[in-house]
Amino acid sequence: MSGITYVRGDATVPSVKGVKVIAHVCNDIGGWGKGFVLALSRRWPEPEAAYRAWHRDRAGNDFGLGAVQFMQVERHVWVANMIGQRGTKTGSKGVPVRYEAIDTALAALAARAGELGATVHMPRIGCGLAGGKWSRIEPLIEERLIRRGIPVTVYDHGD
Repeated sequence: MSGITYVRGDATVPSVKGVKVIAHVCNDIGGWGKGFVLALSRRWPEPEAAYRAWHRDRAGNDFGLGAVQFMQVERHVWVANMIGQRGTKTGSKGVPVRYEAIDTALAALAARAGELGATVHMPRIGCGLAGGKWSRIEPLIEERLIRRGIPVTVYDHGD
């Protein structure tokens, strides 16, 4: 039995009280323009601007697979840009998703959510453009967040 709550809706509009972290997966090449990031950018300019600056200045920071960037976008809302995919295209090395990087990022997310006393909200991270399998990602969320008592809601967009 999963401890994750599944709902239909928009992960950029969590309808719960308290501090919330909206988590999503980014690529490691500085690309922002397809998938869930479009919904984020429609609501707030900060996550995209922060990600692009983080990538641009990567020679002097921690930008890379497994890293997480947190930014506050509203009084009780944070966004976590998690680097969990290598590039953007499926090729000879398979799909872009990197499960180990997502696992590392989820550990950092758990620590920050714990500090903030926050709930975590996300789409099915790593399963859209990154090409990942939810059957591989769900157990990582269970291990890193649910077992630490951090409530997670996963949003399936659509009717």
